[in-house]
Amino acid sequence: MSCCIHRIESLDLPELAPYRTMRRTAEHREQGIFVAEGEKVVRRLLESSFPVVSVLLPEKWVAAYEPLIRARPEPMIPVYVVTRKDVLEKLTGFSMYQGILAVGRIPPQPSLEELLATSARPRLFVAVDGLTNAENLGALVRNCVAFGAQALVVGETCSSPFLRRAVRNSMGTIFQLPVVESPLLLESLTRLRAAGVRCIAAHPHAEQRALSQANLTTDCCLVFGSEGEGISPPVLRLCEEKVAIPMAPGVDSLNVGAAAAVFLYEVHRQRAAASARPEPPSERPALDRSLAG
Repeated sequence: MSCCIHRIESLDLPELAPYRTMRRTAEHREQGIFVAEGEKVVRRLLESSFPVVSVLLPEKWVAAYEPLIRARPEPMIPVYVVTRKDVLEKLTGFSMYQGILAVGRIPPQPSLEELLATSARPRLFVAVDGLTNAENLGALVRNCVAFGAQALVVGETCSSPFLRRAVRNSMGTIFQLPVVESPLLLESLTRLRAAGVRCIAAHPHAEQRALSQANLTTDCCLVFGSEGEGISPPVLRLCEEKVAIPMAPGVDSLNVGAAAAVFLYEVHRQRAAASARPEPPSERPALDRSLAG
């Protein structure tokens, strides 16, 4: 593809509207776009299969990013270059350290049926209920990718994982994780249960089963709620098991990103141990035994 560089002389160009309206999340959602911010996040967007609409960066970064942009499949990606950092900060409305931004397009999301058909077993899904903090959702996405979760199901009461702050806190790992933004989380979890996927609630109450006692080696979906309210009662009732992380007295919960890391590591630990366990010796066929006599 060709790299089309535009050196910005005006902040009023129509093409810069997605950058000027980064706080108008509803508008971006209607357009099916998101903003990636920061050197690593933009680089990972350019290396991903997500469609890229445009790139905005300071002059000093052009040489570093031009090969990545030229390797993209799009016929042309506009690159808007600013020569002064204060121009970029005036455009975006906040102070920036690296000054690198890009606009991507949200690809079509897979259905639960597609995920169930294509995911290897034992399956590992994660679902979130009532998680409205974009930074925490981004951290949870990062942990999902780090520990091999196959998909994230985002409930209707959650923030979008494609908000700028969520994408930034995921460090671009959102580009590697299949996401289903569910219009009704209860329905999605019911469909997972019908397919044999156990729904396990991360529920920080002492009377629940401790994490190490739960069997996480089979198909399962870990369900997380918000720090303040936790998992809503209807979703909690639908979960087949409620599991808690043992903690010191006086501490009753963790940040959802930290809790997700602990849960996902325990899944990884249990499954690694199960796969390393030697299979019990099988009996020799009856024919062999008769011949041996």
